[in-house]
Amino acid sequence: MTQPATAEGLLAWVPGHGLISGLAADTQLLAADSWLVRDGRVRGLDRHRERFLRACGDCGGPSLQQLTDFWRDMTAALPRTGSWFPRVELVAGSLQLRLLLRHAPPPGPDAPGVRVWAAGQPDPRTVPRRKGPDLDVLARVRQRAAGQGAQEAVLIAPSGAVLEAATASLLWWEDDTLCLPSPHLPVLGGVTTGLVQEHAVRSGIEPAHRERTLEQLAGREVWLVNALHGIRPVTGWEGRPMEAGAAPRARGWQEWLDGLGEPLPSPAL
Repeated sequence: MTQPATAEGLLAWVPGHGLISGLAADTQLLAADSWLVRDGRVRGLDRHRERFLRACGDCGGPSLQQLTDFWRDMTAALPRTGSWFPRVELVAGSLQLRLLLRHAPPPGPDAPGVRVWAAGQPDPRTVPRRKGPDLDVLARVRQRAAGQGAQEAVLIAPSGAVLEAATASLLWWEDDTLCLPSPHLPVLGGVTTGLVQEHAVRSGIEPAHRERTLEQLAGREVWLVNALHGIRPVTGWEGRPMEAGAAPRARGWQEWLDGLGEPLPSPAL
């Protein structure tokens, strides 16, 4: 029986042996996925599984049986107490599957809001629709944003249309319409964004895909959405003379999102 882990670390998966520490030679990621685990509860885990398996398939990863076995062992190893932000990985070269166990970072100084660098960073990603290969370059974008007093940065297309943030989807409100970038733009399919869209439809709100420049977001209620933080309203724009709009909806929607956590399955005997 696989026992839940209790400490941070990188674990490699070996078929027939499970997760083992000390086998982390390759570092180039082909695919990755991550989510928040709080006291053994997580939201949308099946959706993260689907996205990760699809990403592994897109880059010629392990067989479906191996992926299924890895996911079983990985889920059993997730801690059942405390706040964690684990990441599953497929690395280049060896096509090794891994689990990176990390404590969830504490909320930022502006939580639950977020200050965003609005210089309009051209999209540096090579594989924008697959999480993993571009995590390092996106981390450097966030470092530059931090140098401007922000926690996040907005990526833009060559046309000037907003895409998403370095680690989050970008949504906004136009009157009573929840908006998100056009699916024709190179954006990552966000698990939490999908949950938000479905909740909007159930609430009688039809989401709309629209192409907008940064300037067209000025004064609007804008959200950054991801698995770690849920919904964070933009409370300030840095690097551009833009005013952040009020965010009267964000708190209620975050409370709904917080209620979606489901208990992890018990480790198999």
